[in-house]
This record gives sequence, structure tokens and C-alpha cells, in this order.
Amino acid sequence: MQTTQVLCTMRFSEDLLDQLRAVSPRLNVVQQTCHDADEVAAALAAHPDSEVLYTFHLPDNALALAPGLRWIQLHSAGVDHLLDHPIMESEVTITTVSGIHATPIAEYVFASILAHRWRVALWTHCQREGKWPPGRWQLFARPELRDSTLGIVGYGSIGREVGRLGQAFGMRVLALRRTDERAKAGYAEQDTGDPAGSIPDRFYPPGALHQMLSECDYVVIAVPSTSETAHLIGEPELQAMKPTAYLVNIARGAIVDEAALVHALREGWIAGAGLDVFEQEPLPADSPLWDLESVLISPHVAGFTPHYDQRAAALFVGNLGRYLSGEPLLNRVNKTQGY
Repeated sequence: MQTTQVLCTMRFSEDLLDQLRAVSPRLNVVQQTCHDADEVAAALAAHPDSEVLYTFHLPDNALALAPGLRWIQLHSAGVDHLLDHPIMESEVTITTVSGIHATPIAEYVFASILAHRWRVALWTHCQREGKWPPGRWQLFARPELRDSTLGIVGYGSIGREVGRLGQAFGMRVLALRRTDERAKAGYAEQDTGDPAGSIPDRFYPPGALHQMLSECDYVVIAVPSTSETAHLIGEPELQAMKPTAYLVNIARGAIVDEAALVHALREGWIAGAGLDVFEQEPLPADSPLWDLESVLISPHVAGFTPHYDQRAAALFVGNLGRYLSGEPLLNRVNKTQGY
């Protein structure tokens, strides 16, 4: 019986590693926890017969160290950190853990939206001051989410869970996506998202972005970071939005032109923004975003969850079974498109 060598470089517990080994006696699963590309290189050098690699970091000479490498399962949903990597020019299959972040990130999106709608920052200010503000009815009687319009830029696994929650709030849901296919073929946890693509009231192609933005009370950015989506939201797009609109970015910082966003917020083109990602991370201390009262900032934590490794391992288990049986892998990266 031919053995398939699997090298895990992440922090999987023994229980999760046992779940991987239980897929088939053909698998030889070893773990060497790594924190950067140099440590992954050392792990590959110690296991040069690795055929499958589970990792986040990847050294440039991965194939030289493990010439039999056939498949890389990433510990991330995005591949933007590998877009210029030599592996993208190879025949090695790359898959992601796209889909495991949908629940925490969708919850984050609505935490941000609700914090804006209810002016939660003002709550905490009043609590610190120990007094009720004057004119509290006018301050807090803001439009409800019900019957408002939610626009989702990128209707993948995260966008679909955002859409599902938006529908539960009674919102009108619009979505922009690259293809006309409504069904979701990638990984999704049971009872999450919108697998059939039936929730949005309307889908828009990329060329109709401005039209969609003009209709939205809330806009959520959930597209992958590629050369095509760099500064997808810039000055023209922000000017197309309602002056009462609120923007949430949980994708990548480079998708939104931060200088244009600062200008838009100062000039009142839009009402506010909730940002978990930035063009430079950590966000520099001198960034004007810190001082804008209409902005809610978090330190790139929207995808964090105690269940991250468990969900990632479950996806990897399924893909290992598919790999051994020759079935198509879930979340396979299209190297031409960059996601």
C-alpha cells in the first residue's frame, strides 16, 4: 500500500491530527508547528517526501525542498500573500479554508452595523460621563435595519452568510458578483449562508457597482484581494453612495482607497465606516482614521473564533478524502484569477 505523506505546519491538537489520520491508513500525518516561511522550509527539509502540505507560510524554494509536493492546503481563506510566489506558476494544487470564517465574520458585520445604527460609541461615552445626553430621542431614533438596503460586494461564503442575516433582519439584500452562477460550489458549514443564491433581491455584475452602491444603506466589502480589486472602492464609488450610507470592510485593506475614504468621511459623502482591515497593518498611529468619530476600528479580528482550528481540520479531512479518491478538491484556487 502506497503511503501519502502529509505535513502539517500549523497548531493542530493531537485530537485534530487523529481526525486527519482516521481518513485512511494510507496517510502518514506528521506535524511540525511553524511560525514563518523559514521554519516551514526547515520542516520541508526534514520531510522532503511530503506530498501534501498544510500551512499558511510558504518558502520560495518549497518545491526544491519537497519535489514530490502535489497539494497545498492553506490555513487562510485568501491567497493574496502568495500571488507573487513561484508556486503560482507550478502544477501544485492550492486550496484554501474559505467558508470556515463565515459565521464569525458575518456576526462581526452586524455588530458593526448595529453599533452604527444605535450609536453605541455614544452609549459608552454617556456611561463614562455618568449622565443622559440632551435630546436623546433625536440622537437615537435612527432608521431601523428592517426595510433598509444591504449591498454585498462579493457573494462568496462570507457574503452569503451576511445576506442570510440581513434577510433575518428584514433587509432588502443586493449582491455584486463576478459570475451569473447563483449556486455556491465551495465549502460551507451546514445551515449557514445561501447555497442556492436565492436571498438577494437582485444580483449586479461588476460593471454595475455604482448603480448598486447608490441604492444601499449599508455596504459590505467581501471580495478577495487581487490586482483587479485593488482600490475597487475609491473616490468615484464613495461619491456614488448615499450620504447616510455605512461601509463595512472585512475583506482586505487594499480594496478600499483609505485616502479617498478619509476624504469621503470628512466631506460627508457617507455617514460612517466599520473597518477591520487596512492598507498597512497594524494601522499606523498617525492614520487620520483613528480620529474620525464616524469610524469603528478593530485590529483585523473579524475572523477569529475558538472554533477556527476545528473547522479548518474538518474541511481538511473532507479534502483529504477527496484527494485520495481522485475527486475535485473544495476551494481550489484559480491561479489565473488569484482566488
